[in-house]
Parts: sequence; C-alpha cells; structure tokens
Amino acid sequence: MVYDKETLKNGLRLLTIPMPGVASVTLLLMVGAGSRYEEKEINGLSHFLEHMAFKGTKKRPTALDIATLIDGIGGEFNAFTSKDHTGYYIKAASKHLPLVFDVLSDMMLHSKFDPAEIEREKGVIIEEINMYEDMPIRKISDLYENLLYGNTKLGRDIAGIPDVIRSIKRDDFLSYLNRFYSPANTIVTVSGGIDGDLREMTAKYLGLWQNKKTERPEKAGDEQKKPALLLRHKDTQQAHLCIGVRSYSLTNPDRYKLGLLTNILGGGMSSRLFIEVRERRGLAYYVRSSNEMYTDVGNFVTQAGVDTKRIDDAIKVILGEFSRIREEPIKAEELKKAKENLKGKLILDLEDSRNVAGLFASAELLEDKVRTPEEIMKNVDKVTAEEVMETARNIFKEQTLNLAIIGPYKEEERFKKLLKL
Repeated sequence: MVYDKETLKNGLRLLTIPMPGVASVTLLLMVGAGSRYEEKEINGLSHFLEHMAFKGTKKRPTALDIATLIDGIGGEFNAFTSKDHTGYYIKAASKHLPLVFDVLSDMMLHSKFDPAEIEREKGVIIEEINMYEDMPIRKISDLYENLLYGNTKLGRDIAGIPDVIRSIKRDDFLSYLNRFYSPANTIVTVSGGIDGDLREMTAKYLGLWQNKKTERPEKAGDEQKKPALLLRHKDTQQAHLCIGVRSYSLTNPDRYKLGLLTNILGGGMSSRLFIEVRERRGLAYYVRSSNEMYTDVGNFVTQAGVDTKRIDDAIKVILGEFSRIREEPIKAEELKKAKENLKGKLILDLEDSRNVAGLFASAELLEDKVRTPEEIMKNVDKVTAEEVMETARNIFKEQTLNLAIIGPYKEEERFKKLLKL
C-alpha cells in the first residue's frame, strides 16, 4: 500500500494513503494525548474534551449545526479516546473533502467550550460511566488494568469517575489543550479516494495552528513479584474474568511473535482456548485473548464470560493452556493457520478507509514509523514455531499472573490459590 508523508512548517505531519476504486475518504486527526496524561484531579478530561469538540465552534455555534452539515452529505463523524492518544474523524464521499477539512479543523481549533454546554454534557458522561459499570463484559478490562497499573495515570479508567467529572470547569479544558495539543503532536491522515497533493488543503485549514512544546507522560512501572487478584463483587448471572500477564511494549521487536501466540491461544473460534473452554467443556459463552501495547509497557490478557458455579474450572483450563504452549511443540499447520488468520483480518480491515487511516496514524504517532500492511505481513511470515514457544516461556511466569473478576464472590483466597503455572 503506497502512502506519502509530509511535514508542514508548523510541525504538523500529513499522511495520505490513496485507495484506488474507493469513492469515500476519511480525514482523521490523531493527537498524542490521552488519559495517561491526566492528573488524578482531572481524570476523564481527555474523554470529556473529545465530547466537547462536537458541541459547537465560533463558526458553527451548536452541536446541531455541526451534525446537520455532516448528515447533509451522508457522512460519518465521531471520535475516540485511549490512554495515549485521541482521534477525531469524518468519513464522507470524496468530493466533500474540502468541507470535511473545514469542519474538522474548526472543531479542533475553535471549539467554544460553552460553560452551559459543559454542565449539560457532564450528565451525559456520568451516564456513560454508569452504563459501563452495568456492563461487566466491558468493565472487566478496565479492572484488569486497574490491577496491573494501580492508582497511576495508566491505571485509571479513561472515562474517569463521576465526582471528578462534576468538578471540571472550562479553564481545565483550555489548560489541557495548552499542555498537550500542538501541531507537532498531531497526525493528519487522509485515506480513500483521493487524488493529488493535499498539502495545500491541509495548510489552508491547519497551517496557521501555532506550534509549541507539549508535555510528555510519565513512564509506567512494570515490576511484579507475585500473582495479583482484583475481585469485584456483583450479583451477576455470569462471571466475567480477565487473566493474563505483563508482556511487550508497542516498540518491542518481538511483537509479531506475541501476536501469533495470542492468535493461537484465543484469536478465533478454532483457537485453543475457544475449543477447550467453550466447545469441549461448555464453561463459557465467549473467550478471547488480546494484547494491549503502550509505548513503554504492555500486557497479554484472556477474557471470558463463564458459568458462576464453574469459574474455578475455567481458570484452571485457561492456565493449563498457558502452560501447555510453553512446553508442547506447535505444529506447522497450526502456525500457518494463525499467520493466515492475522493477515486475512488485516486485509479485511484495509477495505475501510477509516481503518486504514487509524493504522497509519497510530504507527506514525506512537512509534514514529509507519509500517505498511505488506511489511507487517512479511514480519508475521518470518516467525517460527520455536519463537512463539520462546515468547510463551518469556511472558507466562507465575509471579506476573494477574486475575480480575466480576461476579457473585467474596472469597479472595479461593482465587489466589488458583494462580499457579
């Protein structure tokens, strides 16, 4: 996949990725700031800011004004907040790209942060937090990272907590923007049905944005000397758990080995964990494995929703699979299937200009290096079965086991005894 990278005079980086035959275009502005940049007193502000970007600008005073414009061209617009970056995007028919640039740059640079609107939106965000609390399948992953990283910037929830949200004022938004938002800390990505050089259009709408030095987040600690448990009592009909270990950061060269290990264990309906936990034993409805990789630390996790009466069995089976992949040789056909699965999913993702924009922008922003899909697939193909097993031996260590549970339990010792490899 061919792409072009340019840097404007103000330090803003522009990535353009043409997709021949695609009639739509996605404009994504990704900023290198998220919830791990927040002090405890403003926890949730990155996410709150994302909401406020859609609430009106000087040129388009209300949320309705913005929504009417994008709806009027049949476009999609949204934003997302993670712990280390925030993204704002609009996807529309290619002919509307100038309008898309106009609207999204206006939201980025000229949002009003009207105090009355801020107060109204507090209620929306608090209800969003309440929604997550009532969704154990969503909440359990937050608890898992609470357990791993504790009461640190990386360990806190992206959405924040209601008491902090209620205390946020207009000046908090302005101060946050001044500290963390700048052209040099932002990637502009245009993907889809584009033709020609977009530097002039980017400079027209974002070239006057003044560059400045922005703050960087503190590095996370990653030391762990014994297994850890976080138990959240909740009267549920299904127990939800996350069990895993500390693993690799985003820039670790062994990330592709880890990706294949993860896929073999819990990457699909023919994965080892899905077959053992669900198909053969009927212990869970869903079970899957994934990696969360930050620039400085990372973690591997298996998540499952299990029978409340058989959770002990489910944990033992999952841990048994962690141990088995360290010791038993991986067959050539299983490794080949995992490779083709990863590559196939990537190819499917690349049919959507929004996914393409996200892939390229996050790599440039977080790693300062774009890896094309072709490079990614080549790196996946290079991995051997022995390297996957070596990765398993490196990360699956008893002292770094972590288990988070939401369910009708109060006996911590019951679960601590199970954390053995």
